[in-house]
Amino acid sequence: MSHSTASPAGESVVRLGRLDGLRGIAACVVAFGYHAGFLFAPSSINGFGPVANWTLGWGWTCVDLFFVISGYIFAHVYLRPGALSDGRALREFAVARVARLYPLHLLALAVVALAFWGRPENSGAAFALHLVMMQAFAEPVAHTFVGPSWSLSIEVLCYVVFALAAVFWRGAIRPLAWTLMLGGAAWLYLLGPAGGPWAGDIFARGFFGFFMGQLLWQGRGELARLSTPLLLAMLTAGLMLDAGDLSPLLPLGLLAWPAALGLALRWPLMESRAMLWLGDRSYAIYLVHMPLVEWITDHYGKQTAGPATALLVFAGFVVTVLALSDLSLRFVERPARRAIRTWTSAPRSAKAAAAA
Repeated sequence: MSHSTASPAGESVVRLGRLDGLRGIAACVVAFGYHAGFLFAPSSINGFGPVANWTLGWGWTCVDLFFVISGYIFAHVYLRPGALSDGRALREFAVARVARLYPLHLLALAVVALAFWGRPENSGAAFALHLVMMQAFAEPVAHTFVGPSWSLSIEVLCYVVFALAAVFWRGAIRPLAWTLMLGGAAWLYLLGPAGGPWAGDIFARGFFGFFMGQLLWQGRGELARLSTPLLLAMLTAGLMLDAGDLSPLLPLGLLAWPAALGLALRWPLMESRAMLWLGDRSYAIYLVHMPLVEWITDHYGKQTAGPATALLVFAGFVVTVLALSDLSLRFVERPARRAIRTWTSAPRSAKAAAAA
């Protein structure tokens, strides 16, 4: 699966390129399936078929697939012998996470703050929470500045719990994962209402998905032995099952997303050049698309045109988001990542001399 890269412990770790492709699909479902629907009046997007209807209604749930993928990849990279085993490794882990997430997050926050500061929900307190990546605590949840970035806060909390446990409590990683996954599932079962998305579910969703991914990695041998028809049946059932009065995230999290991950790992198509291109830009797609939706609706309102014009507007939106995401990767994410890693790996004496 793709090429090998150096792990934090220095040994070769196989990149799970097929999961990068799956992450790209999930980002596109959220951006182009769910949130793109906000561009149009309901009458303009009726009649495009069951797949379009599902993504317009339930595409937001693919954020939970992000959590599952992240949990699996983090276990793959950091639960191997010698990885994330001491304070120095913990520092390198933190630097890697900051380098990966913060530069584009900060740029998106600054751009949106300049464009939409006058909105009542975009307060100074919300801006401060976004600055420290705790925007999941800003009210109204998921509706301040870069709204979808609420999930970054949840990811960061999961990273902290995972990394501290890996360094100081390695022997308890499995029971901890079971506890947090089952705790998130119990919350969704007992307190999670039908439909959604609901602000009260976000922490349960994160722990449920992320630590489900950890457990799937720990049981990767069993996952690999499940037949493809069985995984396809699980995926179909999870996507189509009516949860009734329960949270829809339960059948998705227990059936659909584990099956999607298992299928992606065995399908070479998922690490084709096109899928890897999409996966590399999935983070930018996720952060860029919603500010563009809001800018378009602020200036032009919701589109009420017929199906042909709606498709043309939709295609223009997709192309614009992908182009901006490509530019973000090339000129923001990668250069900032290299700069942060270079600066943090420089000898302290050199840093002191530069500061003087």
